[in-house]
Amino acid sequence: MKGRSSTAAPEPHDRQHRRHVPPIEAIDLSAGYNGELAIEGLSFCLEPGNRVAVVGPNGAGKTTLFKLIAGILRPTSGQLVVHGHQPGQHLCVAYVPQRSEVDWRFPATVEEVVMMGRIRQIGLLRWPLAADWRAVRQALEQVGMLAVRQRQIGELSGGQQQRVFLAQAVAQQPEIVLLDEPLSGLDVPSQAAILDILDDLEVAGVTVLVATHDLNLAAERFEQVLLLNRQLVAEGEPVKVLTEANLLKAYAGSVHLVGEHGRPLIADAHQEPGE
Repeated sequence: MKGRSSTAAPEPHDRQHRRHVPPIEAIDLSAGYNGELAIEGLSFCLEPGNRVAVVGPNGAGKTTLFKLIAGILRPTSGQLVVHGHQPGQHLCVAYVPQRSEVDWRFPATVEEVVMMGRIRQIGLLRWPLAADWRAVRQALEQVGMLAVRQRQIGELSGGQQQRVFLAQAVAQQPEIVLLDEPLSGLDVPSQAAILDILDDLEVAGVTVLVATHDLNLAAERFEQVLLLNRQLVAEGEPVKVLTEANLLKAYAGSVHLVGEHGRPLIADAHQEPGE
């Protein structure tokens, strides 16, 4: 995963002292909507710079967990610590929601969309400075979208739109990136391009969490897996998490397993995107 050369900016000095601090730690974390819990009693601790797949059936709580980490949703109980801060109190988190949650008719150019990622650094009532535009163009160059920076976001293909939103995340110079179903509905070349960008983020030491329904991808391309079904079923290395017992516990009868050399091979999870 770390074979590509990264075009990411050098690591800022103020991040170096946090290299060994867990980027995300959950302790008996519960949250939900309208009095109904979507996740319950989650406890886990992530290693800095890892690429983590968050998997589980529809309604397992993947999007809820991301919204908690991003500070969009508050826990019902328990504790969530992001680089030593409460969620929403630290600028290190970039959240890219599912494409279905975005209004692609919004009249904005590609570079304007990416600049929106820097609003928290700039401030709501201030104009972007030259340094902000440099960060935007560097992010667009990193994801291969600089040439279309003046086009309207709604004119792009699904894969191009996803890369623009990744550029928006990169422009924030994040320490943590949350991607909710970033590969859903994309063709194979677009998926490969997104995975290459994730490689660059990993080389730069960014902790990346990806919610995905593709269990084979989770097994092959990620260092750590969180397997959810409202509660934490298992977490750790893919080979230890994606076992037949754990998958049957999480997915019940909705996953089909084919044994291969004593290790379950996920053939079909029968899941649709979204929570």
